[in-house]
Amino acid sequence: MTALDWPGLLRAGLHGLGLRPEDFWRLTPAELFVMLGADPGSGPLDRAGLEDLMARFPDQRKGTEDD
Repeated sequence: MTALDWPGLLRAGLHGLGLRPEDFWRLTPAELFVMLGADPGSGPLDRAGLEDLMARFPDQRKGTEDD
């Protein structure tokens, strides 16, 4: 996990966006990044991503008649 540059984000929020401190601290990092125009990162999960997750973490049926 990458650490956030809180001093830099605080400067960007207070000075760049003109936020009040209490408004800055109420924002989630995602909301702040949107306000700053930052790249939101990866997009929503697509079908290929879902299929990959399903293959890696299959549902396990317990106590069903199919066992």
